[in-house]
Amino acid sequence: MAQTTTEQAPAGFSFSSLLLPILLALFIFMMFRKQKKTQKTVQEQRTQMVPGTEVMTQFGLFGTIVSINSEENKAVMELSPGNTATVHLQALTKVVTAQPAAEEEAPVIPDDASSLTAGDRSGDAARPAGDRSGDAARPAGAAAAGDDLPADESAARADETPEETLERLNRENKKEN
Repeated sequence: MAQTTTEQAPAGFSFSSLLLPILLALFIFMMFRKQKKTQKTVQEQRTQMVPGTEVMTQFGLFGTIVSINSEENKAVMELSPGNTATVHLQALTKVVTAQPAAEEEAPVIPDDASSLTAGDRSGDAARPAGDRSGDAARPAGAAAAGDDLPADESAARADETPEETLERLNRENKKEN
């Protein structure tokens, strides 16, 4: 025969029994909070979208708003002069603000490969007198780069002409042989 026990589970309060509902409530609260922030941001952008504003659509088209029809949720955008497109208002996702273009300098592109590794060094004092063959091809007022460098660093000349580069490489090749 089966024996029955008269013991019951403890009827006290357990923190672990409340942990799951508390985490669920916190998760739901965070979801609604994020949704409200997103709606607020979208509403702020919608108030900025008036005719004449440059905008971007969800699919990456940039244009200027020509007119907005709030009743039909449509906006007419001018993509280029004389070229318009009608889009749904929800497709307008971002108001484009003009970025200052002069903040970054354009990268300097060298004329030849010898100036890729050269720094900004100049001076004619240490250059031997017989090694001035390319001076005629150099612009007036331009000093030869790397002239004060030792022989092992002569490869790093910034303002070498192609003729000087060829001459220097030939000299270095003779030294190695």
